[in-house]
Order: sequence, then C-alpha cells, then structure tokens
Amino acid sequence: MIATTPSIVTQSETQTWIWQGFPIAYQALGTQGPAVVLVHGFGASLGHWRKNLPVLAETCRVYALDLIGFGASAKPVPGPLKPGEQVEYTFETWGQQIADFCQEVVGGPVFLVANSIGCIAIMQAAVENPAIAHGVAMLNCTLRLLHDRRRTTQPWFKRFGAPLLQRILKQKWIGKAFFNQIAQAETVRKILLKAYIRQEAVTDELVELLLAPAKDPGAVDVFIAFTGYSQGPLPEDLLEVLPCPALILWGEDDPWEPIAIGRELAKFPQVQKFIPLAGVGHCPQDEAPELVNPILRDWILSTTQSVDME
Repeated sequence: MIATTPSIVTQSETQTWIWQGFPIAYQALGTQGPAVVLVHGFGASLGHWRKNLPVLAETCRVYALDLIGFGASAKPVPGPLKPGEQVEYTFETWGQQIADFCQEVVGGPVFLVANSIGCIAIMQAAVENPAIAHGVAMLNCTLRLLHDRRRTTQPWFKRFGAPLLQRILKQKWIGKAFFNQIAQAETVRKILLKAYIRQEAVTDELVELLLAPAKDPGAVDVFIAFTGYSQGPLPEDLLEVLPCPALILWGEDDPWEPIAIGRELAKFPQVQKFIPLAGVGHCPQDEAPELVNPILRDWILSTTQSVDME
C-alpha cells in the first residue's frame, strides 16, 4: 500500500509504504541509472538528504527512507515484534526494514548510503541480505563508543556515568522530562552548532526538520529505547563480513565520532576508499553537499561499471 502527500523537503513527494503493519515514509526521485537508498542518523529523517537527493537523481534512481521510529514513519511501542503494534528499536530491526524496502519498493539491488547510526543499519541489511547491496557508502559512521564492549576503553566517568544515565532515563517520567528539554528549538540548535563546523548550515529549516517528528506520539518512547541500547553490532563486526565494497567519508572535525578512531575502519579489505573531509563535522551530506555529492555520484557510477563488467 503506497500513498503520496506533498513535501516541501525536496523536489519529490513523501510516499507511504506499509511494513509489518506500520506506515513508513520515503521519497523517490530520478528515472534512470542505478538505484540508491539514503538512510539518516539518530534523531534525523529523510529531510536530512534534501541537498543530496535531487543532485544524485540526475544520474540515479534515488530513494530516501525514514527508519521506523523516526521522521514521518510510525513510532510504535517498543517491544518484541508484533506487526501493527510494537517493534524493537535495534539494528536488526532497521536492517530488515531496509532490506525489505529494497526488495518490495525498489525491486532489486541498490547502493546503500547512510550517515551516523544509519551506517550500522545499512551494513546490517547488507550482511543479512547480501543480494540487495551493490555497495555501501558511510558518512561519519557511528563508532558506538558507549556500547557495552567499548566501555573498558573509555574514561572512568563514561564507563560508569553512561550506564547510570541509561538506568535513570528508563524511569519513564524522568526520560520524558529529559526528552522534553531536548526537544526545544534552541536546544536542537545548540546541539547542531556543536556537530556542524560550518555554522551557516544550521538554519531554521534544519532545526524544524529535526524538531517536528519529536512532537509525534511515541517519539519519547523511541528516544528512551534507543538511548538505553548498548548491545547489537559494532561497525568492525559488520565490516569484517560485509559482502560488498564500501566507501567511507568522514568529516575531520566531527566532535562525536573522532576521525582518528574512524580511520581504523579503513583497514578492512572491503573499504575501497576512506576520504577525510576537511573543515566538516558529523553530517557531511548536509553541511558540505558540494563535496559529498560528486564523491558519491562518481563512486556509484564507477562501481556500477565494475559490476556490469563481471
């Protein structure tokens, strides 16, 4: 079942795909060339690709997808999967959502492109469903520094402070109060100004794009569920078994995911290129689209030619 509604985010319409009984939002643009699926990071949505989708659509068929729990997609109650009622907010869930989207909506293998936590989700999709991915491109992949298996390498205040904060936030009234403090325009702007090096990229439009879904019923429960999630795969777990080539782009000045640690990912044989982006923060696709778009376009087209020759 697919429905369409006008969108001011891109030169496209927001469409609805029903997955596991839940409405999922996506946009599509472009009529020819290889298929590309764009996946956002934590707290973001398909609108975070508004500067990329139209440009990539000049040579590709491009889709931008809202993960369940984010953007205009459904935000069901957290819990073991019950179609139409609840889901677990894990990378396994998002990976399966992406894989099913590629099969049911796109109708074949794609290039998967993502930012932040979306990078783990697209690798999970490719590892569990190798036939869907020609390649993955990752922009400032989350290193999951607060993962249970990472904590021994962290400073003492992070080793003990993060689990304590997670337990506190699971108290629903505390978690809701904390979320309501974050879900304010000025707070969102301050967070973005830390994540973005190019301050001029933090516009009122961007703040509203990220803030609007926080007003949806269920948004606070999604936030609490994910902030308490310290299990699941690490990026190196998935890169080790990734069945397709990978491209990694990294804003050199990312305050959340240090490039010095991120460079370790380039050692995996599936990583064809690791490209640092000078003077850029955590969300290169939005902060520096004039750098990112040509790199993605050229990599997708060159990789497509390699696939066609096989």
